[in-house]
Formats: sequence, structure tokens, C-alpha cells
Amino acid sequence: MRRMFALGCAVLAAVPLASPAQAAPRRAVPQKAGTVVSVTPLPANLWLPGSGAAHRVVYSSTGPGGKPALSSGAIFVPKGTPPRGGWPVVSWTHGTVGLGDACAPSTAGRSERDVTYLTQWMARGYAIVSSDYVGLGTPGVHPYLDGRTAAYSAADIVRAARSVNRSLAAKWVAIGQSQGGHAALFTAALAPKYAPDLDFRGAVATGPPSNLESMVALAGPYIPDLPLPDLTAYTAYILAGVRAARPGLDLDRYLTPLGKQVVADAENLCYADMVNRTKGVGIGKLLNRSLFDARFFQELRNVLEVPLTGYGKPFYIAQGMVDTTVPIPLTLKLVADLKLRRAPLTFKAYAGADHSGTMAASLPDTTKFVAGLFKN
Repeated sequence: MRRMFALGCAVLAAVPLASPAQAAPRRAVPQKAGTVVSVTPLPANLWLPGSGAAHRVVYSSTGPGGKPALSSGAIFVPKGTPPRGGWPVVSWTHGTVGLGDACAPSTAGRSERDVTYLTQWMARGYAIVSSDYVGLGTPGVHPYLDGRTAAYSAADIVRAARSVNRSLAAKWVAIGQSQGGHAALFTAALAPKYAPDLDFRGAVATGPPSNLESMVALAGPYIPDLPLPDLTAYTAYILAGVRAARPGLDLDRYLTPLGKQVVADAENLCYADMVNRTKGVGIGKLLNRSLFDARFFQELRNVLEVPLTGYGKPFYIAQGMVDTTVPIPLTLKLVADLKLRRAPLTFKAYAGADHSGTMAASLPDTTKFVAGLFKN
């Protein structure tokens, strides 16, 4: 969430196959989470290097409010013979790409940074499954930063992938960056109880946003215009995501006419286009009143706030010390809150690493950490 968190800090002082089916129909969602609705081969240009098989899958999951919803994603299985018990699974939770269906990584592709990173994990013998999240490539608006819904998508694609390809093991971890780091933390807290049929081992979160609810609540029409279109883009994504996650919230009462247009555009535009859309539009121009409102803050908190309890498996947080997207003071507060509650957390800050750079900088440590999770 480029620069958004920096501004907030200043104000406060991301084998066998089932039979292929047709594209996902718009019908009632199967009640059993993880049920495969459709599976199709991925085009060759979307494969991760080192894959022996790659498919796009649409599957049932749990959306906002605990309601059944469809999600989609990709399954990458390494070349070669799986180890005894099957390929251990990495459920990759991706960073911000946008909210529109066209932004879904299983159809739009992935950044060179993400491909390079995931290839490193596959080379170490992990199958990679990656949810697009509910609403990205499937019906409805993607509830951006609704951590619970993202966590359910991350767990259910493991269930779906194992029914598509029987060479995948039940043991798995969640790994994510930025928005996906946020999702990985929610997965660490929720997956053991949500998916007890799977063997969840732990999680890795790099550059995970936290304490965001406190900063967003400070926004209002009094915020001056700043030459930071990405900041406005992220704000619009958050507002659109909260509305998707909590449709009973009357978001329009907080928005100016321009704000209503921008948030509507946020529901469809991918990141680069959204940044272009918000050039010259300050956050203050979106809002007709302060967001420091008890009802709004409660809903915001219910959607965004990273859990501080419920962690039964080890997890790792990696933070870049020169990250201006998710500044280190926010992560240090999260880490302190987690340690106070005796969460099974490993934390490390990486000197010289920015938001994206934290992924590569932490890889030697996180690969060892994850290997340890799979030792038994």
C-alpha cells in the first residue's frame, strides 16, 4: 500500500487430474468449501518455471459474512516424482493487483518479482497454489483487505488443488507479500480451525500491513492534496473493499460526488490504471466528512485488523527497514502486541530492504524456517 502507511505514521505523530469443465457458471455456490467448480489448463505463458503441470481452478469458498462464494486461482505442480506423501504445498497470497476481474493473477499473469520468488520455492520441492481471492475473476466485488475472506480463499484452494491433482500432500503453509502478507497472518490464525481436514504447518508474511484501521479512520475532507496518486488509489480500494465486505454500511454518506465516482472506478480498475485515474485527486476530495465515526471504525476494524490471538502454529514476519509502503514502526507495534500475547512468532527486520526487496532479502531465512515446519 504504497506510501499510505507512511502518511498514516506521520498523522499518528498487499498425477491424476479431474476432468476439465467449462468456464465457471454463474450458479449457486456449492455449500462445501473447497469444491471444484471448473478446472482448465493454464496457457504456457502463465506457467511458473519448473512446473510440470499448471491449471486454473474455480472453487467454492467462504465470502464476507460467512456466506458461500466462488474464488479462483492457479495450481503449479513441480516437474518430477513427488516425495513420499506428496508435494508439500505453499499457498501463495498475492499483493495488491486491483479489484476488477481483469486483475486476477490466474488470468492476467504475475509480476517478474513474484514469478522469480515463487520459482525459488518451487525449486525447493513445493507445489504452489495461489488464490485470486473471492471476487477477483469470480462474481461480486473483491473485498479488498478483508483478511478473513482472503484466508478462507487461501485454505480452500489447497482443498481444491488436492482434488485436482492427487500428488499434493495435505501439509501446507501460507506465504504472502503486502496485501498477501496481511492474508497470510489471517490464515495463520484461522486455518487450523477453518480447515481441520488439512495439515497446516505455519505461515510467512513479508511486508504485511497492520494497524491500518487506525490510520484510515483519521481521514476526512481536511486532508490536503498531495502529489501521491497511489495514496488516493489505495484509499479508494480500501473503501470499496470495506463496502464489499460490509454491504450494510452506507459508505456513500461519507463520500463526495467525486468520491462516489472514484470508489466505483476502484471496483473495476487494476492498480496501474487506478493510479492514473486518481492523479490530481487528493483523499480529502473523496470525503464529505471525517471517517472518525464509531460505526465506520467498528466495521473497518472488523475487516482489516490483524488478529492478535488464535495462532497455534509458528509464523514468520519479515520487514524491510527502508520500506516506505509499510513503514517499520507499524510492524514493530504489531510484533510487540503479538509477543505480549505469546504468539509463536519469528520476526526479523532487513537492513536496506524496501517493500518489494524484503521478499528476496528474507528468502534465505524463510526457506529454512518453512523447511523446519515440514520436518515431521
